[in-house]
Amino acid sequence: MIVAESLEQTYLSGGRPLTVLRDINLAIAPREFVAITGPSGSGKTTLLGLLAGLDRPTKGVVRLDGEELGPLSEDARARLRAEKVGFVFQAFQLLPTLTALENVLVPLELAGNGVRKEERANELLTRVGLGDRTHHYPAQLSGGEQQRVAIARAFANRPKILFADEPTGSLDAETGRTVIDLLVELNRHAGTTLVLVTHDPALATLANRVIRLAAGTIVPPLPTGEGDRG
Repeated sequence: MIVAESLEQTYLSGGRPLTVLRDINLAIAPREFVAITGPSGSGKTTLLGLLAGLDRPTKGVVRLDGEELGPLSEDARARLRAEKVGFVFQAFQLLPTLTALENVLVPLELAGNGVRKEERANELLTRVGLGDRTHHYPAQLSGGEQQRVAIARAFANRPKILFADEPTGSLDAETGRTVIDLLVELNRHAGTTLVLVTHDPALATLANRVIRLAAGTIVPPLPTGEGDRG
């Protein structure tokens, strides 16, 4: 479902090249749940952005569902993401002037997804435990509830691939675990491929496989009981 070959990402910093990722090679199977871990500054979010087609690598190739991203225009990559990819971010990124229901409807409206859009949105909000909060605005919801709305929105278009970047980073431990359990449950039900970036080793243990980064390269996972720090 996701393939990366010889990925490298270099930025200019103070007029000098700064290599954030180097020689990244990986393959993620359909329906697989993979956690990307590593200390701060190891390149986790940069790698996620490249795999999702949000950024272009300095070198290397990324394929999503068999389609190489490099030759695609920005518009074509945006269409590919709209058709096949869902996102959950640490900062929720809900539209503050829209209700929970309207936020979940956004990707369905953009995709022109049939006449049952509202039924689909209501169904997802009910699945995440917010069936009685559909007409509440983000400011009227707790952080955990906002992230559940974001999860419902991510699954709205039945994506083949779901990318989650530190989805519990803004939440306390108990709420975060509730949210991640919900994300994993929905993912299994939908049969998507899930790629989760996290610094939390406890969350990483829920994945089928862990890819650990250090200094921009893939390294062997830490021994059990040793978490990433920093």
